[in-house]
Amino acid sequence: MDLPDKDVLLALYRQMLMLRRFEEAVARVYREGKIPGFVHLYIGEEAVATGVCAHLEKTDYVTSTHRGHGHALAKGVPARQVMAELWGRSTGCSGGRGGSMHLYAPEYGLLGTNGIVGPSIINGAGAAFSAKYRGTSQVTVAFFGDGANNTGSFHEGLNLASIWKLPVVFVCENNLYATEMSFLKATAGQSVAARAAAYAMPGVAVDGQDVLAVYQAAGEAIARARAGEGPTLIECRTYRFVGHHEGDPGTGYRTQEEVEEWRKRDPIPLFRDRLLTDKVVTQDELAQIGDDVEAHVQDAIDFSAQSAWPSPQEAATKVFASPL
Repeated sequence: MDLPDKDVLLALYRQMLMLRRFEEAVARVYREGKIPGFVHLYIGEEAVATGVCAHLEKTDYVTSTHRGHGHALAKGVPARQVMAELWGRSTGCSGGRGGSMHLYAPEYGLLGTNGIVGPSIINGAGAAFSAKYRGTSQVTVAFFGDGANNTGSFHEGLNLASIWKLPVVFVCENNLYATEMSFLKATAGQSVAARAAAYAMPGVAVDGQDVLAVYQAAGEAIARARAGEGPTLIECRTYRFVGHHEGDPGTGYRTQEEVEEWRKRDPIPLFRDRLLTDKVVTQDELAQIGDDVEAHVQDAIDFSAQSAWPSPQEAATKVFASPL
């Protein structure tokens, strides 16, 4: 595969590093008691959101899951707004109402993260139908985990998208565990991508730890959808290095040896080493990106800490749609 130009490569690296440093910061402030509720971290899976969303326009749509901070950031939602939402502050992208599992920023094309397994597939098909009905060139990406591929939403969503040739790309982030349930124990055939054949759409399996492999597969699928050729199913084999949620050690259902083997395939150092080996960048350039990302994340934390709590008087607002 030919490498994209340097600007694209650096943007991919910067985005992955941003997602990693943001989530590490979330873990830290969560342990300090500054974030209420649960947080499900994206650490280890950064290549997927980065490689996919690099092809999306601001007006395109993304539907997401409970592990959606990375999707929000990669789609362009400002780090300040995402972090403030996790803190429950009024400056958050959902005004402090949604928290970690219900990030919502339609002005950036994010149509919501979701605490229920599977609805991102149905929501994604619906958004794609809207775009087709309105005659726009918008594409929707529906992210979901391996646990969703055995739900009714998966089969109904893919079937509908196929028969109506909707402009949607279904991206399964197969991190091998649905909470604690092993994918290998729960899924017949042990391939999500192979299920695409039943719905007459392309099914592609890629290494979810290789950002360039994801970037290439997503680029082809998104271009296909935008050209009116219908949906694609992409299965990204990836791994979360942390537990299911912050506070879950992630050790009761998988071995430390397995985790360490996957850590050897951390997408960020793998990509960094390739860039250095191919002499695309210098150590100094990567160090500058690292400093910029650290400052950006710290700014998001400072912004959240200084933001006001939502006013109790606004509790009943934004509950119902405004009448036409």
